[in-house]
Amino acid sequence: MMKQKLLNTLRTQWSEWRLTLFLIVFVLVPMKSSFADWNWVPSGSMNPTILEGDLVYVNKLAYDFRIPLTLKRIDRWADPEKGDVVVVFSPDDGTRLVKRVVGTAGDLVEMRNNILFINGEQLDYGPLPPERYSGLEKELEQQAVFAEERLGDREHAVMVIPRVVSERHSFQSVVVPEGKIFVMGDNRDVSQDSRYFGFADREQVIGEATGVILSFNILDWYQPRVSRFFTKLR
Repeated sequence: MMKQKLLNTLRTQWSEWRLTLFLIVFVLVPMKSSFADWNWVPSGSMNPTILEGDLVYVNKLAYDFRIPLTLKRIDRWADPEKGDVVVVFSPDDGTRLVKRVVGTAGDLVEMRNNILFINGEQLDYGPLPPERYSGLEKELEQQAVFAEERLGDREHAVMVIPRVVSERHSFQSVVVPEGKIFVMGDNRDVSQDSRYFGFADREQVIGEATGVILSFNILDWYQPRVSRFFTKLR
């Protein structure tokens, strides 16, 4: 009797939920794969632009359109530009990384004491308004030095931590090969990026990270950072 009742309950639930499951499997999954996605950011390598615990929106149609659940491209209409924040598979281990593009094919990229040079020209740096880094932990905020970096016609925040001894404060000029990009984190002293693993493959770019959907402070019991909800990345 109990067995029959359980079977009847399961049949009822299946009839009620099968359309929803169908939509999830055959509509939402392909959409997430080809049109729009999200990415949790667990580290501070993109501070102060992106904070630990941010859920960033990824526009998968920013550069091309691919067959769902694959990297096979159907059409391509753009390439990542300097200043874009992209989600890309790491050349090292295939993990998803959120980094900023600082060099594209043909660019000459060099760094001297945390100052970037592109094609022989030093980038412009200026003061960063305090509200642009106010979401950081107070201890880190007090230890770091912040600046606004102009990359082409776009400006974005960067930071360094003087007490951190980085192996890549400086590097000699390198030319970005065709089909590659040079990516870096905005937190220059704690980012594993092209200074360490080399150029990233253009074909491994998943999409452009354009905004923060949700944000939770993973260092403070996942308290929501409501002021960061649905904000645009710069």
